[in-house]
Amino acid sequence: MLYEKKDYLHSSSIIDFEHPLILAKAQELKGDAASDVEIAKNCFTFVRDHIRHTGDHKDAIITCKASDVLTYETGWCYAKSHLLAALCRANGIPAGFCYQRLSLVDNGSEPYMLHGLNAIYLKDFDWYRVDARGNKEGIHAEFSPPLEQLAFKVKTAHEIDFQEILNEPLSLVITALQTYTRFEESLQHLPDCTEIT
Repeated sequence: MLYEKKDYLHSSSIIDFEHPLILAKAQELKGDAASDVEIAKNCFTFVRDHIRHTGDHKDAIITCKASDVLTYETGWCYAKSHLLAALCRANGIPAGFCYQRLSLVDNGSEPYMLHGLNAIYLKDFDWYRVDARGNKEGIHAEFSPPLEQLAFKVKTAHEIDFQEILNEPLSLVITALQTYTRFEESLQHLPDCTEIT
């Protein structure tokens, strides 16, 4: 599913890149970069390395909207993808949302959850998927187009690597982040689905 490029550039209540903090950070990350690849890489690296992953750090606050992710410097993978999209869009680079359905346990069985990541449109490479969830032991995502190096690979029959590039985050993801606002309850209610419509 692909929309027109302009549909991956707009601001919304969740991807609120017109917020002064987002605009300032986007301009800082752009710096003297001469290409969309450099700018997008700067945005990706910032979100991956400087915004904590809520699950890794067990942060008490649950963020959703891009400006909140930047303000509190924490977010689940979904929220981090909201910030990355906002930073790219603020710099005029189309950015969308992608998802994987992954097992929460090593043997690849239930329970499952959605994992959120991004696709960024780069003039020289077309759509390029990136995962800014944050690296740690056993997880290593990079920005090196055209090579895709995501945090996770789908390994079992019930896991899914959705190929859709959405222009807005899934509503069930937004609902989960806005409904379950404490770490423990959020952890128990991570969103899951078997198809994206």
